[in-house]
Formats: sequence, structure tokens, C-alpha cells
Amino acid sequence: MTIQKWKILKSNLIIDNQWCRVRQDQVELSDGTIIDDYFVNVRPEIALILPITPNKEIVFVRQYRHGVQEILLELPAGSFEPKKEDSLTAAKRELEEETGYVAQELILMTTIYDNPVKDDNKIHIFLGLNVEKTGKIELDITEEIEVVLVPMKDVIDKIMSGEICVAGTISTIFMGLQFMKTSLDK
Repeated sequence: MTIQKWKILKSNLIIDNQWCRVRQDQVELSDGTIIDDYFVNVRPEIALILPITPNKEIVFVRQYRHGVQEILLELPAGSFEPKKEDSLTAAKRELEEETGYVAQELILMTTIYDNPVKDDNKIHIFLGLNVEKTGKIELDITEEIEVVLVPMKDVIDKIMSGEICVAGTISTIFMGLQFMKTSLDK
């Protein structure tokens, strides 16, 4: 059997405000089954940055996340609309706005899907090298952020202990560490 894309028969935006956009699709599966109410979160793309200082510290942000009602330690990130700005511009902006740090070099490591089951967005993952606190923090109304520097040697222990528990942050850390190891081996 060959896997086929679902056919969209109808699509309506049923929630459309600044905090949430939800699309209701009527789809036909490859076997002819019709699903009337497949809901998709229409989300902006995300630029996520692994910022590393010259002293081999990773710049994290600690902030409240209402979806899980927890204060979490994660990497700086932010949303953007690809029609209005590219991922590199968004990564530079978000890193500075959330942390006050600016990267001498930002490298796009990869682009991944966030949650392809119900969300339509991508995460653009950047490695920020030689970041220094030379910028100005400018937080959004929903952001209260504490900037936290963690030595690179301690970051895996923080993941294993559960202190760092956000999927995008964890995957970015492992990708960045592998990327740096591979780059240094060349």
C-alpha cells in the first residue's frame, strides 16, 4: 500500500484572534473515509536559538508557560511570520529582545516540524556563537523573563534531572552539541 496525502474537501478558520487560530478541515482519507472535523492549530513559525558565550555558557531564559502552568528553563525563541521576515532576522531579534545578547555568528542548523499531528508550523533551529550582552531586552506583554547562564558542561545533567524539560530546547541542545563536535572534527 502506498501512503497518500489526505484530500482537503473543505477548510474553515473557526477561531481567528491574536492568541489562537484554529482551522477545521473536512478531509478524505486514502480509503475514502471522510472526517468532518479535523482541527489544525494555525501557528506562526518559530526561531529557536542555542546561544553560546565565549566562556562556553549557554544563555537560557526562565519564564512562566501558561499552557502547562509552570515556570520553565528553556532556550530563547520566538514566533515570526515568514511573509514578513526571514528566520535569521527573527532569530537575531528574538535573542536580543529576550536576553539582551547578540550573536557574532548565527548558523541555521536545521528546520523541523513542531507538532505535525495538529500544528502547521516549523521551528528554525539556530546555533549562536560568541554571544555577548550588548543589546537591549524588550519583552512582549506576556513575557516575564529571567536570563540564566548555564555552563555547557552542566547542561546534560539539567536535562537528565528534568530541570530542562521542553522538547524543542532539548532537541536544539543535542543538535547544537553534535553540530559543534562535527564541525570541530573537520
